[in-house]
This record gives sequence, C-alpha cells and structure tokens, in this order.
Amino acid sequence: MTTATRQTADERREAVLEAAGREFAKHGFHGASTDAIARSAGISQPYLFRLFGSKKELYIASVRRCFRRTLEAMQAAAEGLRGDQALQAIGDAYARLLAEDPSMLQAQLQAWAAALDDEDVRAAARDAFGDIYAYTERVSGATPQTLARFHATGMLLNVMAAIGLLGEEIEPWGERLVEGCRTGHEWAA
Repeated sequence: MTTATRQTADERREAVLEAAGREFAKHGFHGASTDAIARSAGISQPYLFRLFGSKKELYIASVRRCFRRTLEAMQAAAEGLRGDQALQAIGDAYARLLAEDPSMLQAQLQAWAAALDDEDVRAAARDAFGDIYAYTERVSGATPQTLARFHATGMLLNVMAAIGLLGEEIEPWGERLVEGCRTGHEWAA
C-alpha cells in the first residue's frame, strides 16, 4: 500500500503556479482554462479559487512568477560581476532561460498583450520589468542610454525567437540581424 505525501499550502500554491504558467503561456489570460490548470496541478477548481481568489489574481501571480524567475536567472549569472561583464552574463542567462524553457517567452509575450487592456496586469508587468531594469542598472552602473540599448536588444531577441530567427536555418536578412545583435554589444559606449 502506498501512501500519498501531503503537500504544504506553499507547495500546492507553487504547483498551481507552475500549471498556470504553462496554460497561460499557451492560451493567454482570456483563453486559459482554470479547470485545466486545476487538473494539471492535481487540485479541484474550487480549491484553486480558494488559493487565488479569481482567475485574474492567478494570472497576475503567474506573471509575477515568470518575471521573478527571469530576474533570479539574471542575478545568479551576474553574481560578483559588474559593468559590461554583468550585462553580458545577464544577456547570456536570459538567452539560456528562453532556450531551456520556451514557455517563458510565450508567457512574457502573453503578459505584454494582456497588459494592453487590463490595468492590473499592466501594473504587475510594469513593476516586474522595473525590477529587472533596476537590477541591470545597479550591477552595471551603465548610463540610461546604454541600458536602453541593452533592453531594446533583449526585446528584439524576443521577437527574433518568436519568429524563428534564432534557429538553424534562417534567411540571409535574418542572419545579418542576428550577427548585428551578436557584434553590437557596445553596452558601455
């Protein structure tokens, strides 16, 4: 006879956020099913709402978790580094994170889209991006112009990843754009 290990409330909450992250990344805020999230997390839908209150609160928690994971990956990569070295490590960590878990890019793109028409989602996404910006500013000591170029390149890389320009076989114009991103690391200009 096997016995089930009971999860703590924090473990259940984390399991729900993991399931929600996948569902929201794939279907967006409006298209995601709370029933599918609950089933994936191994809980009932009523219990999901006891944990998070509403689908919107769950979505906002999922957005915050996605960006927190992004920031934590950046912090781990840049630990002990400063200046251009820190920015390079942060950029590399972000690229690895997206390569290892493409749902992170999907989740971020969904968050930007949902932020357009929902004030609460907009505030959560803005705060989370602000935390990432503040961190890169603090560890790099870079100018606002340098940081704008750094983050703009990151956003361009998001688009490039979404349209398949970071794959093996791409059109010549795509190769030139990728090369421009690789050689354009003049963060401390």
